[in-house]
Formats: sequence, structure tokens, C-alpha cells
Amino acid sequence: MASHNLAKLKLDDLEIIGYSVAAEETVVALPQLDVCFDIGKAPDQVISINNVLLSHGHIDHCAGIAYYLSHRNFNGQKPGTVLAPENMLRPIRQILDAWAQLDGTAVPANLVGVKVGDEYQIKPNLFARSFPTKHSRGSLGYTVIEKRKKLKSEYSGLTGPQIVELKKQSVTIDYPVEIPIVTYLGDTQYAEFSQLDYVGNSKILITECTFYEDEHIERADVGRHMHVRELAKLMRQMNNEYVIITHITHRTSLAAAKKLLRDTLDKQDVDKIIFLMDRRRTKTKVQ
Repeated sequence: MASHNLAKLKLDDLEIIGYSVAAEETVVALPQLDVCFDIGKAPDQVISINNVLLSHGHIDHCAGIAYYLSHRNFNGQKPGTVLAPENMLRPIRQILDAWAQLDGTAVPANLVGVKVGDEYQIKPNLFARSFPTKHSRGSLGYTVIEKRKKLKSEYSGLTGPQIVELKKQSVTIDYPVEIPIVTYLGDTQYAEFSQLDYVGNSKILITECTFYEDEHIERADVGRHMHVRELAKLMRQMNNEYVIITHITHRTSLAAAKKLLRDTLDKQDVDKIIFLMDRRRTKTKVQ
């Protein structure tokens, strides 16, 4: 039996699974991309995913990191790769060392410290790129980008042998193309994320929107989280096909949050939005 009752979304050919409630737990995974954004309490369903991308060090986002790594070792899997802001690496190692002493077994891990703008290769043509967010010290967001090469238009009518011959002559017949597939903001206040082309044009945007009611604006500011008014401002700048909302506060019901969102956002932006924790449908539009 699975340890968690995770939400499941299907967007075109991609499956997204996860759980995200403010101050409780956040974990969002895309199995086909072999990526898990944050780890929450390490649900069984994400243990087989090889790459965990941690946005920051708050316990509701990374409490399960030792279990994730240890359980992979127990299952005979290779050490998991954990990308995290550089300032998190020392505390993570201390946690793993402490668990190794308690358990009597070392916890194998591939820990990668990440700076703003770093890229990490997930698959031969798939990369995770980091960017800054506005939450805790060193907090990061990530975009998973597919990199391809596209044939230049002047060579599009050539046959295979002709292209091979040009390559032998060291003629550059193609150019690089980046396709941003999914962006994860983690916890963050509003920032002009659209200035990063790969974020603004990512097919899927996974963003927190913690607070919705007017009396919670100050709470959002103090906790460095996003209020629905800030989400409305962000959405007007973005060009994403799908937007998945995470990290809703317990202080507001999902039904109330959806109504306040409809009242605040432009209609064309509302139509893009899916609440991760709306369990009524596998693919949910705000209605």
C-alpha cells in the first residue's frame, strides 16, 4: 500500500503526482522526467525517481530526504541525486551522518550544491536550470529544459547523404533549441519571473499561492509567500500553457480559494489554472 494518497494530474503526455499544503508538506514529481521537486515526507511513490530538486530547507519541503536516500539503498537502487542550494549541503550532510549513526548504516547520496544559473543534466537531452526566488536564504526555483538541435532552413530540402557530406566538411547545418517543459517556483514572494524567458515560456508552471483573503496580505508578506493579488500580477506577465497551484493555507478552504482566485485574476489566466490538491478530477480547471 502506498504511504501517501497523492494528487494526480495528467497534462498532455506528462503525469504530475504530489501533495502540497502550506506548513504541512510539499512534494511534486514528474516521473517521466525523472524529477521530484522537493521531497516532503518522502512518499513511497517518489522513491524510484532519481533526481530530487530541493528549493529551500524548510522542514515541510525536505523532511524526508534521509528516508528517500536510505530507502533507495535498502531497495538496491543507486544513490539518489539531490540538488540543493549550496548553503543547504552542510546541514544535509550532518543530518545524513546523524541518521547513519542511529541506523548503523551509511546513507549513500549524490549531493549537488547549486548556484543561481547552474544547470544539471538529468538525461542526455534534459537539463535542470536554477534561478533565484524570494523566500529563505539561498532559495531557488528550477526549470526542466529539453535541448535539441534544429536544421537550418537553408538545408531543409537536402537529402540524408547531402547532409552527411556537409557534416564531413565541418559545415554547421543546425542550431540549438531550448524547450522549457516545466518550471517549479517552490515557496516565494512575487518576483518578475517573466524576465527569465525559460520561466515565462515554460509549458507548465508550478507555483505556490498560499494566501487569498484580504486579511492575509500581511501574513503573506511576513512569511514571504504569494498572495492571490500577486499571483494575478505574475500571471499577466507569463505565457505558460498550464499553471498548477500549490501550497494553499489551511486558513482558507479550497472552494473559497477558487472563488477568490476567479474574482481576482483575468478570465484567460483563470482558464489555465489547476489546483494540485483538487482531488475531484485528474485534470482540473477552475470553474
